[in-house]
Formats: sequence, C-alpha cells, structure tokens
Amino acid sequence: MADRPYSVLFLCTGNTARSVLAEGILRKDGAGRFNAFSAGSQPKGTVNPFALKVLDSFGYPADGFRSKSWDEFSGPGAPQMDFIFTVCDSTAGEACPVWIGHPATAHWGIEDPAAVEGSDIERERAFVQAFKYLKNRISAFLALPMVSLDQAALANHLKEIGRLEGATSGTVVPFDRHPA
Repeated sequence: MADRPYSVLFLCTGNTARSVLAEGILRKDGAGRFNAFSAGSQPKGTVNPFALKVLDSFGYPADGFRSKSWDEFSGPGAPQMDFIFTVCDSTAGEACPVWIGHPATAHWGIEDPAAVEGSDIERERAFVQAFKYLKNRISAFLALPMVSLDQAALANHLKEIGRLEGATSGTVVPFDRHPA
C-alpha cells in the first residue's frame, strides 16, 4: 500500500450525476485507502437530486456534494491526484488541464442518467443503473493490487475496467492528458 491514501478524481461535464455517484461510492468503499473527488469541465452548479437519492437508498452518504469545476484540482494548492477517470464521453474528448504528478487516467464512460426523460420512476431507474455500473467498476478498481502493478499493467487494468458492462459505445478520443 502507498504511504498515503490514493487520490482519485472523477470527471464529467456537468458534475451533477455520474461523477458525483462515483465520488460517493469510492468515499465509502475506499475509505482509508482512497480520497475521492469529482468535478466537471462545465459544472452546472447543483447536484442532481436523483444522484443523492440513489446514493442514500444504497446506504451511501448523500451530503457534502457540490457541483464544481475541475479548475479546483489543477491549480496551486490542489491535492495531487493519483488517478483521474472520465465518466462521460464528452469530457474524455476535451482538452483537460495539466494534472500535477502524472496521474494514471482512464475512461469509464456510461450513459448519462440525467438525460433520461420520463416519469420520476423512469428517471430514478436510470440513476440506479448508473450507480450499479459505477459500483462494479469501483469494486474492480479497489480489488487491484496497486503496489505490485507496474504502470503499463495498471493502465491496462484501468482500461479494461472501463469496458465493463454499461460502457458507452461511442467513439472517444483516448483520455491521456499527461504533460510532456
């Protein structure tokens, strides 16, 4: 194990749904080993209430979340990230800030539950599905033997996790924003 908890940033465009769900899951399931954060390239400023409701319904804390910009994690004084995962296709293709410390990156895209239209039951069902897909990815991530993997093996494992059930099928620019 590392001499400190690993820091993980989940990115999405609006930081209202998928990235918040992922942050909530990792906060609880990785407590003590991981610090979880989420942010967006164009944050909407509010967290989708269905994201909070679903976290709570599965026994995850649903307080303390806010929609915030990824700029909070790229400037001076920001925590150094060990891992950065995009959870939506549009963010994976954007020009990201330069991340300090060369974090490992991967794209774990899933469909946007906030884009689902219909009754509250249909919308909540979409959030539950997104939660389950993210929970599976995070469980696989937590099971990795971090200290015994070299960078190439770790990158391959992270990429494979992104291909688990529920992965978006759209063509995405590979997410690799390490500075030269």
